[in-house]
Amino acid sequence: MKLLPRLAILASLCLSVSFAAGRVIRLDEPATHFTQSSPLGNGRLGAMLFGGVTEERIVLNESGMWSGSPQEADRADAAEALPEIRRLLLEGKNAEAEKLVNERFTCAGRGSGRGRGATIPYGSYQLLGDLKLKFVHAAAAEPFTDYRRELDLGEAVARLSYVQGGVRFTREGFVSAPDEVFVLRLTADKPKALSFDLTLGRSERATTKAEDGGILAGKIPSSLLMEGSLDDGRGGEGVRFLANVWVPPTDGRVRAAGATLQVREATEVVIYVSGVTDIGNRSFAGRKTGFLPAVAMDDVARAASMGFSAVRASHVTDYRQWFDRVSLQLGPVNPAAEALSAPARLLAFEAGQPDPGLAALYFDFGRYLLISSSRPGGLPANLQGIWADGINTPWNGDWHLNINVQMNYWLAEVAGLPELHRPLFALIGSLVEPGAKTARAYYGADGWVAHVITNPWGFTSPGESAQWGSTSSGSAWLCTHLWEHWLFTRDREFLKTAYPILKGSAEFYLDMLIAEPKHGWLVTAPSNSPENSFQLADGTKAHICLGATMDQQLVRELFIATATAARELGVDTELAGELDAKRAQLAPTRIGSDGRVMEWLEEYAEPEPHHRHVSHLWGLYPGHEFTAWSDPALAAAARKTLEGRGDEGTGWGTAFKLGMWARLGDGARSHDLLKQHLRPAKPTEKVGQWTGGLYANLFGAHPPFQIDGNLGGPAVIAELIVQSRSEGPGSGRAAAQREPSPPKTAGAETGPPAAGSAIPPYTEIRLLPALPPQWSEGAARGLRARGGYSVDVAWRDGKLVSAVVRATQSGKVTVRCGEQSWALDLKAGDEWVQRW
Repeated sequence: MKLLPRLAILASLCLSVSFAAGRVIRLDEPATHFTQSSPLGNGRLGAMLFGGVTEERIVLNESGMWSGSPQEADRADAAEALPEIRRLLLEGKNAEAEKLVNERFTCAGRGSGRGRGATIPYGSYQLLGDLKLKFVHAAAAEPFTDYRRELDLGEAVARLSYVQGGVRFTREGFVSAPDEVFVLRLTADKPKALSFDLTLGRSERATTKAEDGGILAGKIPSSLLMEGSLDDGRGGEGVRFLANVWVPPTDGRVRAAGATLQVREATEVVIYVSGVTDIGNRSFAGRKTGFLPAVAMDDVARAASMGFSAVRASHVTDYRQWFDRVSLQLGPVNPAAEALSAPARLLAFEAGQPDPGLAALYFDFGRYLLISSSRPGGLPANLQGIWADGINTPWNGDWHLNINVQMNYWLAEVAGLPELHRPLFALIGSLVEPGAKTARAYYGADGWVAHVITNPWGFTSPGESAQWGSTSSGSAWLCTHLWEHWLFTRDREFLKTAYPILKGSAEFYLDMLIAEPKHGWLVTAPSNSPENSFQLADGTKAHICLGATMDQQLVRELFIATATAARELGVDTELAGELDAKRAQLAPTRIGSDGRVMEWLEEYAEPEPHHRHVSHLWGLYPGHEFTAWSDPALAAAARKTLEGRGDEGTGWGTAFKLGMWARLGDGARSHDLLKQHLRPAKPTEKVGQWTGGLYANLFGAHPPFQIDGNLGGPAVIAELIVQSRSEGPGSGRAAAQREPSPPKTAGAETGPPAAGSAIPPYTEIRLLPALPPQWSEGAARGLRARGGYSVDVAWRDGKLVSAVVRATQSGKVTVRCGEQSWALDLKAGDEWVQRW
């Protein structure tokens, strides 16, 4: 072991192989659909550039564009039905219990409107508006050639260029976080060759007016102002919004004509766009806006006064503080593949062309999207990040708590972006108060709970159908993100703020759990395995059960986290002891008679064997209940479970399975799943058929577009290179991670070690644990590991050639790579360097 100065890191990354930058997404034609456009964002403002030649359409977004308003969605008498629901479940009458859940244990009112909530209180995320440029210069009627469009992930800038009528036209756009504006510069390489009409609008609830400089035309900016308010779901006005467009003087002419700005005979034009809502004054997060026109005016005026070059430089500097923290290079490089447009590259990869650089590009795209859709102080990335095209975004563009919003943030810690996790933490904190009310109304329980869906208005009730809406472990899963942030950062001050949230969630499950009749295990009731069904002996299909496996794994993790946090902070000794005792009584993760991990307490028949969710393997990934190294028997059962489910799935589904294969240490199978994840989305004639894959702009196809796979897939790419586990003292699980447990026979029951024993903190980092054979050489810099570590690795011919572990906190860590291991005792600021 060596402890070397920071400068030694640079020498240790033996990057003798030449790699292309690979950070540009290329497209070779204008977009005709949202999923072919180029996404830009600063966490709050978004823009989608279509890159049209005759007409440019830019979809504008603002994260606070939410219709709806707070509502009373808890049923007043729900708790009265709970004893009967539980009695029926305990007697094995699941169908009767489910009928009662549908009648008395769903939300009051229309809930989410089954994903069509734009005009009801639940609401929907919506676009801000359409910015359109209709080109009217002489060349606009001519054919165009040499079209090039690209999204530069290294600078968060979109560019396009084409030749038309002998003139080369270019555009460059970005969304600045420091200056809170979208900026678009248009140029022509011949003087005064650029003319267009500029409009701003949306299909409803907005008015737009244009103003030019009047007698000062050519000396002061011309502008478009759009304002309106969204539907509050009760026929009234809800969130107010405003967008302001400025066009500073050019060498051409700019004049207002109705609601249009006419730009004529210019050589270069810069457009500045601001957008604001007042949701920050109404909801848990967002910009506190005050008087909207003044805020919007200040944003565009400040940016315009700085000028394009200064605003661009500020934007790039701000963006790169996030993006440059991590780098990933995968080889061998295929220059022919990297020269292709994104759609052509996806097709070539699907056809079998080797292209490790595509995975690296996709990893960078995921980081880009997270940086662009989630910034401290704002709302968390929703089902589409911040990019939506329409009034009722699919599934309301809300936050689904049975995997989707959680998957959005798997990347935050491993990719060195922990600050971008904060919007999710703010959402979690906002659910505590309404969730306490829901816990009392439905379960007569203390603490707080959130079910499957939520919005900025604090919706915590069950959904409108037992089939999917009765999952009660959404809050437990959310709390694991608080705990993961602590494990990665060891930030004690953060733990102090997170602990009351963890505690409240744990208190709910302490009250909610009941004993099942066969073994006396404590289980959640009612429960379901997200969106999946099972078949009863009489052939009836049902969803409601006792203690679905995922629930048990999540509650177990929550109890470990809360008890460990209490001990770390020196508080609530009695509660920590109770959590230990109750955790030991939870129904364990079990292996069924068919050798697979059981999804429910009973071995029910499966109406849909290839169901898209594999929720009962949460304990494998993203949880930490077992791995291929800690529990070979459960790992073998998980493998058989995954093989039975099959590899098909949409973006988030294939990312979920990919993570599980990574934790099983199978690089070859992981690459098979990655290839499935990166396949081009295919058109389908069947409405609702889920083909999955990636659209032309690399957005994930559910279909339609969902961003969770775009963010979850890159997180798992990191897992193929570095995996880590870290536990605090007294977790009752750390000892089992040191050595594999004895094999278990089919039907055996398993769970964490006995609770309550005091075990020192333990961290394990595995290097190249599931490296695909196709990635024979490469390097990663800045990946994060639990325990407060940063990791750099480089490899050649599939073998590690250098490794650096950098400690931000003092502690003991075991580093493993294959059969090799190193036991380290590092102080904060130490760097361990190993070279071969």
